[in-house]
Amino acid sequence: MRRELPMILIRAIVGLVFIFEGILKFALPAEFGAASFAAIGLPYSRVLAPAVGGAEIAAGLAVLLNFYTGEAALLLLTIMIAALVSTKLPILLGRPVGPFALPLGPRTGWLAFLHAARVELAMSISILAILIDAGLRIGNRRRWYER
Repeated sequence: MRRELPMILIRAIVGLVFIFEGILKFALPAEFGAASFAAIGLPYSRVLAPAVGGAEIAAGLAVLLNFYTGEAALLLLTIMIAALVSTKLPILLGRPVGPFALPLGPRTGWLAFLHAARVELAMSISILAILIDAGLRIGNRRRWYER
């Protein structure tokens, strides 16, 4: 049990963060849901925000319960990459990227990007740790190192 404790704690924080972020997309749509997605420049925000919120809740629960963890982690990593590209890449480049607007604020460049993306980067690395622990397996197959 003691050897597994660090990964249990990583799964707990990742699962809880995504569960609550998904709930916030439904509970406060003006701040975290469709209005937020529209302000970023995402298309079909009224459909996309609840879909992402539902996916975050489901995948967060799966990670927390260690149930189909590989699939859930891949889904969450996809969400994190989309969040980084849509909200943080414009900060890094100092200009809008495609439909994604540059957020209000005076700072751009590497330092501003690293500051703004610290949560996304920490969550992405945690998700990668979960994927590695899951043996990068999909479904109920055994871990690659248990064969």
